[in-house]
Amino acid sequence: MEIELIFKIAAVGILVAVINQLLQKAGKEEYTLIITIAGLIIALMMFLPALIELKDELSSVIQL
Repeated sequence: MEIELIFKIAAVGILVAVINQLLQKAGKEEYTLIITIAGLIIALMMFLPALIELKDELSSVIQL
């Protein structure tokens, strides 16, 4: 797994946390759950290609 992917996912997490804090301070608590779910979906979409690559490598090793 590339270290860049870990940094990108961490950046998404930090950004979501900051936006949630700003929304809570502004009194818009109803949007924090939506932002959190959107951040989770973005992180999963970033991780999905690495997961598919891992599956392909494991299937090639098992077929040996």
